[in-house]
Amino acid sequence: MGFVKVVKNKAYFKRYRMKFRRQEDETDYCARKCLGIQDKKKYNTPKYTMIVCVTSRNIICQNASAHYRRDMIVYTIYAHELPNYGMKVVLTNHTAAYCTGLLLGHWLLNRFGMEKTYKGQVEVTDNEYNVESIDGQPDAFTCYLDVDLARPTTGNKASEILKGAVDGGLRIIYSTKQFPGYDSESKYDQFLKHYTTWLRILC
Repeated sequence: MGFVKVVKNKAYFKRYRMKFRRQEDETDYCARKCLGIQDKKKYNTPKYTMIVCVTSRNIICQNASAHYRRDMIVYTIYAHELPNYGMKVVLTNHTAAYCTGLLLGHWLLNRFGMEKTYKGQVEVTDNEYNVESIDGQPDAFTCYLDVDLARPTTGNKASEILKGAVDGGLRIIYSTKQFPGYDSESKYDQFLKHYTTWLRILC
């Protein structure tokens, strides 16, 4: 029997290094691919995702659309921009997370010229709010939440950003089970009471 050379031996796999973000586990590529897949009937129609990243000193909220070569960032909002709008609080708490999502919703609608059609939550109430499309008008701006590697547990700040974006006029499918203070009996009432209190203090 002749000599057979093993190309991919143990030494090869020891020295093999994956791409940086995949190696450091900074991005869930399987979830990112599922969020970016678009129906074949809607070829080249952008599918928007709201990417949320909460760090120890800042909150980053981006809106991106998947393209063939790369993701295109439509708009980005940082929590350190909130003092420019008169909000002087800690930039990483739940209030700042909600206001960051609210600011992103308003800026996105303003960029696409939909701020007059979909104004979002105008009055502060204790009721759940969802954006619905209006007949004879363009459909509501729809996007999907992408929390990346963060665990969407109850009370996570990503749910605060989600609630702010929905009140800002964006149409996002969500469940109230992830809101802070959720209980099987009280549902989301406790969260909405805290949320209305924050808004009344800010206003």
